[in-house]
Amino acid sequence: MVALPPIITERRLVQPIWGGSRLAAWLALPEPRPARLGETWQVYDANVVVGGPAAGRTLADLAREFGADLVGSRSAIRYGADFPLLAKFIDAADRLSIQVHPDDAYAHSREAHTGFHGKTEAWYILDAAPGASVTYGLNRPSSREEFAAAVRAGTVEQLMASLPVAPGDVVYVPAGTLHAINAGIVLFEIQQKSDLTYRVYDYGRLDAATGKPRELHLERALEVSSFGPAPSGKVAPLALAPGRDLLVACPYFALERLTLSASYGATTDPGSFEILTVIGGDAELAWSGDSLPLRRGDSVVLPAALGAWSLTPADDRATVLRVYVPDLATLAAEAGRAGHLPERVAEVVRP
Repeated sequence: MVALPPIITERRLVQPIWGGSRLAAWLALPEPRPARLGETWQVYDANVVVGGPAAGRTLADLAREFGADLVGSRSAIRYGADFPLLAKFIDAADRLSIQVHPDDAYAHSREAHTGFHGKTEAWYILDAAPGASVTYGLNRPSSREEFAAAVRAGTVEQLMASLPVAPGDVVYVPAGTLHAINAGIVLFEIQQKSDLTYRVYDYGRLDAATGKPRELHLERALEVSSFGPAPSGKVAPLALAPGRDLLVACPYFALERLTLSASYGATTDPGSFEILTVIGGDAELAWSGDSLPLRRGDSVVLPAALGAWSLTPADDRATVLRVYVPDLATLAAEAGRAGHLPERVAEVVRP
């Protein structure tokens, strides 16, 4: 094993037409702040490392050099020396386009030149205006032909289903699910490393820079979409231990919430790296005689070979989202030992 400490990368700021102003303030970004900040890519393989012995290098560089010691054996078996996940915050002041993402098979064949994977994702709702909702799947079974005709006629919204959301909700979005984040929502998203978004419908909006409608990708969207009600939706958490909840798990990632009132200790699994993101309060991360302060909005990568680590909340209170690449059978067994029935576990652990 090699000594690779926890890694913080410089977040990437994305300013789409639907972005808002709440996220910049919540992250306490320095002035002048972006007027329309839609996303911050907290952990992404092209992000540059901030501080430590790897400062100035990208996460992709480190994945190539350290391989499984960074990404873990499970990810290395599937994707090789590639950092496979992207963690971000999203602030939707306006609704996003109705869109869909491909799976690995499509991405690796039809979009291989991009270097991206498919895009299964999950959302943790941080804030939502009263009555806020996401668009999620169709409200009835349809067909490729009917759906395409509705898009071209401008009536596709009549086919879409609406899912109300509130702070603390978790929404699982498998590849192929037609969806849109609507106005008034701030969320954390964990997804496969991909920027393959096939825009289906954009409400006739014009791009501010060009004055023209934004590009749509209907033909590719029709090839990857599921034309019916989505089977997933909101996921109710499973308590694995006091202060530790499993929010959702699939072959690509597991998402947990740690609610800390005292120090929490764990050891990295050689099978996977971890991403810790502070969403409430501040905390101190400690490992191997060293430590790192984490503020609300910070994300840090724990290499698979790191070993023992701990989090201590400031003022006896912090909330942290924890992401890793799971062994689903082991995770399901752990949930069973915590007292959950198999059918309940199957709602959260999605093979």
